[in-house]
Amino acid sequence: MKKRISLIVLATTVMVSVLSACGGSGGNAETSGQGEGGSKQTKTLRFATWDTGDALKIEQDIAKKFEAAHPGTKVQVEAYADGFDQKLAAGFGAANPPDVMYMWDFPTYHQSLEPLDGYADKDPDLNIDDFYKGLFNYGKIGDTLYGIPAGFTTRVVYYNKKLFDEAGVPYPKDGWTWAEFQDIAQKLTDKSKKQYGFGVRAENDTYDLQGFVWSNGSSFISPDGKAIDGYMNSKETAEAIQMFGDMVKNGSAVLTGGKGQQSGDDIFKAGKIAMWESGIWPLESFKQAGVDVGTVEMPAFPGKPVKGVLAESALSIAKDSKQKDLAWEFVKFYVSNDSIKMRVADLPVRQSVVTELKKDQDPLYKPFYAMLERSSDTPAFLLNPKWNEVNRQLSAAVEAVMHGASAQEVLNQAVKDSERYLK
Repeated sequence: MKKRISLIVLATTVMVSVLSACGGSGGNAETSGQGEGGSKQTKTLRFATWDTGDALKIEQDIAKKFEAAHPGTKVQVEAYADGFDQKLAAGFGAANPPDVMYMWDFPTYHQSLEPLDGYADKDPDLNIDDFYKGLFNYGKIGDTLYGIPAGFTTRVVYYNKKLFDEAGVPYPKDGWTWAEFQDIAQKLTDKSKKQYGFGVRAENDTYDLQGFVWSNGSSFISPDGKAIDGYMNSKETAEAIQMFGDMVKNGSAVLTGGKGQQSGDDIFKAGKIAMWESGIWPLESFKQAGVDVGTVEMPAFPGKPVKGVLAESALSIAKDSKQKDLAWEFVKFYVSNDSIKMRVADLPVRQSVVTELKKDQDPLYKPFYAMLERSSDTPAFLLNPKWNEVNRQLSAAVEAVMHGASAQEVLNQAVKDSERYLK
């Protein structure tokens, strides 16, 4: 799964063509052969994904296994590169969308998606009780389910054990505070080595920042999705965001990923930042780079519970699909235990897979699942269909804070510039 359930955020689309020798619901079907006894029907099932690289290769392998499980089928994969949203929207607009697709932006697309409650509730093969229940909240609009969870990640703090050891600083432990985090960042900063305690994104995804804001007792928008004044510009919201701007200002953190700057992942791999905050995505690359890496749950603000935010990929079926039963079979196959175990770019959504692989006991993965239990708040984009318009002002404000602006001032202005979108 790729963020950016922003999320984060989309990169490539894949088209999967499934040729079936079976009968079944028609539509998008090519027929070859003559006569009743010898006719063959070839069906094409299209599947759109945003993954690239190794994750895409794994999906191609899953498609081959789907072929093997459905004799007479063939799967052809086409990549869309980073035009996922544009091509998906174009397909819906032309009434020719993929049959199955990765999905996260349900407020935008749900009217073009097939409700899945009837499939999920009536199909025992799905084994719906095996999924982490909180994941289904991200695939619903109102009480209607439009997406089946396929993968997810929460966010944790990565730390470079070698840098901690060299500085004689104990490794962070779950239950730590933001004050301790900032103190550690100061101790692990050595500008003579161009080494910093933490990496701060120059261009933050505001979706990801919600976990910090929730942890400080606030949010970007009211629970009913109708108000941002007093939420997006609250004292607590400003404090959570200002903290990172202040770390850049005092030199205990370095900006990453801006114009002419390396990504935080790359700087972490180079051993130049001691701590980095992210989802599951870079973990394998950290291991491959030889980083002696640890993970830990997010720090807490004084007297407040730690909150997390999910980045989730779900599978949806297009309302315009003419072969919804076949599409549902593919969805079930994709979220089966065997397929989930093949995909390492996100975290397993099934409890049985987590138990079998002992992911929740592995020190590197355990914090991700601990943060899952803390990820019950509803993201802003699910609370108001106009959130994208508001988010443009918020994103600009956050970027300004990372470059030295006052969080309270720019958030106040962002609220003034955004309230018209909520009317």
